[in-house]
Amino acid sequence: MSIETLQDVPQRLAAQAEWWRGAVIYHVYPLSFADSNGDGRGDLPGLTAKLDYIASLGVEAIWLSPFYRSPMRDFGYDISDFCDVDPAFGTLGDFDRMIARAHELGLRIIVDQVYSHTSTEHAWFRESRSDRTNPKADWYVWADPKPDGSPPTNWQSVFKAAAWTWDARRRQYYLHNFQSDQPDLNVRRPEVQEALLGVARFWLERGVDGFRLDAINFAMHDPHLRDNPPVIGDARRLRPFDYQHHIHNQSHPDIPRFLTRVRQLTEKRGGIFLVAEVGGEQADAEMKLYTQGETHLHSAYGFHYLYADALTPTLIRDCSDRWRGGAGEGWPSWAFSNHDAPRSVSRWAKNRDMAAFARLSILLLMTVRGSVFLYQGEELGLPQADVPPERLQDPEAIANWPHTLGRDGARTPMPWRSSATNSGFSRARPWLPVDPAHDALAVDVQERRQGSTLHVARRMIDLRRRFPELRTGAMTVSEAGESLLLFTRGEGERALLCAFNLGEQAVSWSLPEGWRIVESVNLPDHAVGALPALAGLVAQRS
Repeated sequence: MSIETLQDVPQRLAAQAEWWRGAVIYHVYPLSFADSNGDGRGDLPGLTAKLDYIASLGVEAIWLSPFYRSPMRDFGYDISDFCDVDPAFGTLGDFDRMIARAHELGLRIIVDQVYSHTSTEHAWFRESRSDRTNPKADWYVWADPKPDGSPPTNWQSVFKAAAWTWDARRRQYYLHNFQSDQPDLNVRRPEVQEALLGVARFWLERGVDGFRLDAINFAMHDPHLRDNPPVIGDARRLRPFDYQHHIHNQSHPDIPRFLTRVRQLTEKRGGIFLVAEVGGEQADAEMKLYTQGETHLHSAYGFHYLYADALTPTLIRDCSDRWRGGAGEGWPSWAFSNHDAPRSVSRWAKNRDMAAFARLSILLLMTVRGSVFLYQGEELGLPQADVPPERLQDPEAIANWPHTLGRDGARTPMPWRSSATNSGFSRARPWLPVDPAHDALAVDVQERRQGSTLHVARRMIDLRRRFPELRTGAMTVSEAGESLLLFTRGEGERALLCAFNLGEQAVSWSLPEGWRIVESVNLPDHAVGALPALAGLVAQRS
């Protein structure tokens, strides 16, 4: 081995350890991805059979939503056993085969870790609720009623009504920030932390490459049980949850200490990616706090894009400005769509050409600074599916219908073959219906059609892989007008120029002299004099 090669080794190993920095991660919602046994629900063997397709996209990793044992009242986020696979998805052996095949294809696997709550059917909760003196009595958040018998605080749950439910066995209330059958763990307790770290260790030993920490800012509450203050003014209120500032039921300052313990555990493995999901009015500050320095998580993402009603230059600039890359700052992650939000094409395209908008949004996602998550079907340009009220499954949609769209329309089955039953997802009636509008956008149709959204998505992902400036370079927004968005990625002579027209009409703009286009969408010419509506391009110095 030459001296030059020896010097390159530390850089190569560091790059491998930080494979996630700027990576494209494909988000699979397993219930709706591929059904191998004909029961109408997606499963792990079905996913394994489709890994070649995912690898063909050029992504580096898969984020897999929960597949753990669960009564499925919140479709996997109500976990009854953190260390087992629900029979609906298969077995631990199926998981091992899936991860082995993924690694053969060069794909890393990120799994959800839900540390804020469990199902009421979890063995920990069954023991905890049995009486006030058992070994797990304090593993959940229990509190006595007020003198009049009402709940201990005014806290409201995310989905509906009060965040407290009475339990006659203990003659106390238990806390649940989500559904009443999702009791909150008392993560402040050392024993609970040890148990959760044991869960992480279990999956690390099975070969996972990272964790997405679900709703991690709900992991600890105010131990003094103080009421939340009300929201004053004309705020949009669709649920009781929206009437309060959520200061005391979540976001406790001790959460980062626990995250440090998670980071310490995973550092022993090397190359493990830790990303937090953080929502709510304090999300910006919490994402920075949870990813600060070298002892916390690597990255975090919020709902800035996921809940945005419109894709505007101002939105892109503001999101970029939140993460400038200062000393000790963590690394951002972004998603335009996922299983918790209506699909971006339907939110943002309005009455415009959906296919053109899908191509534009994929190029834009591949050019922002940070790691990016591409949700299953986003590479096909799938719009939000129409799910009739009688077929709704999502507890949030059912509780708040028709005032919220809910999440079912983003969770409908993946369309694989347009001429097959249920678009090739399953031989049986799927747990959610296949939208007929998705059939024409099926994978087999788009594979055959040059210029399809699927082929464009592969090109854009490859573009990000080819240019390090798009993966890890600085992002500097130079214009964020009503329609025109201009920014550079990287610095100096190697910087890339990115231009987008997010509006409905052409805008006056020409590519500056000395630049040449390396990739574009919806651009019939060379951007001379005008940039058409929904056109985007990436250019480098010639």
